[in-house]
Amino acid sequence: MKTARKVTGVKRGYTIQAVVRAVSIINAFQSTSEVLDLRVVAARVGLHKATTFRLLETLVETHLLERAGKQGYRCCVQPARTKRYRIGYGSQSSLLPFTATVSDSLVVAANAANIDLLVLSNGLSPRVALQNADTFVTEKVDLVIDSQINIGVAAQIAVKFSEARIPFIALDIPHPGAIYFGADNYKAGRMAGRHLAKWATKNWKSGPEQIILLGVDAAGPLLNARLTGVIDGINEVSSFGHNTPTHHYDTKGGQFEATLDIVRRHIRRKKPERALIGAVNDSTALAALQAFREAGLERSCAIAGQDGSLAARDEMRRSSSRLICSVAYFPETYGERIVRLALDVLKHKPVAPAIFVQHELLTPQNVDKVYPNDTWMKSSPERI
Repeated sequence: MKTARKVTGVKRGYTIQAVVRAVSIINAFQSTSEVLDLRVVAARVGLHKATTFRLLETLVETHLLERAGKQGYRCCVQPARTKRYRIGYGSQSSLLPFTATVSDSLVVAANAANIDLLVLSNGLSPRVALQNADTFVTEKVDLVIDSQINIGVAAQIAVKFSEARIPFIALDIPHPGAIYFGADNYKAGRMAGRHLAKWATKNWKSGPEQIILLGVDAAGPLLNARLTGVIDGINEVSSFGHNTPTHHYDTKGGQFEATLDIVRRHIRRKKPERALIGAVNDSTALAALQAFREAGLERSCAIAGQDGSLAARDEMRRSSSRLICSVAYFPETYGERIVRLALDVLKHKPVAPAIFVQHELLTPQNVDKVYPNDTWMKSSPERI
């Protein structure tokens, strides 16, 4: 007995493969605003670069694609989509400049990819984060991008999505079963710690007499690995880190006002003369700087931040500022990368369990080279 042959996926005799390949080129573009180069298109469609190039140029000649710059291509027709994906995004808090930048870039990228983005704020609250997880499940979103720092509810959130069979991407703080996207926190901390030690060795003959670490304890050891990295970076470059008194403070989610109050009290009690400060983010770094500045003790500190925020970059451009560095993660680029990752997951393509972002040390000496266009930005940076 002959078995029936499945029609789905079978190449029929009347199918013109050149047309199939041309359509695959068009569908490689997620929207009419996306610009791709030859290498990216070839990778997405799985064709040789030479074949891809000929198809691209043919589609340009027929006005279905257009050139964008020297090496880029843009689609002139809206690519066909069998489904408009709906993705849930739980943001940390709009009070944190880093999170606000990530959210802005994600909204823009989702819109460009024709994705319906349901945005809810976790508000730095574990209770709200759990409620938002329930909302995403109820709304039956296709995927969740979750940015919440309370490690105590990470497992509970993971179970909710797992039972609902909703894949999810965890930003900044790893969650069980999630794909991680964010910083290599320990590596970023070591970069800052090494720079602090080199600065102290050059500028303080006697070395620091205390080290202040400003962390986020609610996130557990994962986010505070930045501070572990700071200490190890200091010890890697110098010997004074082993014997210098260290003070660790929880900044209640890495917020400016809470940190400002904490550092003010520390200054009153400890009266620091030469303090190295490792901060979990730029908000806490800038708060510490303001506290020292208010007390007339700015020359008694040297501070390393994390995030490379616009406010921190603006501060480092000030003459003789004691915010001596910050580690940049370039959150303005997160949106496009996260959306691309989410689409790969939804299309069941293989993805890595953890995707680490680029890190670069920003200092007063290189900030204008890394971010040369800051002065063109319309929005005014935050100032202390």
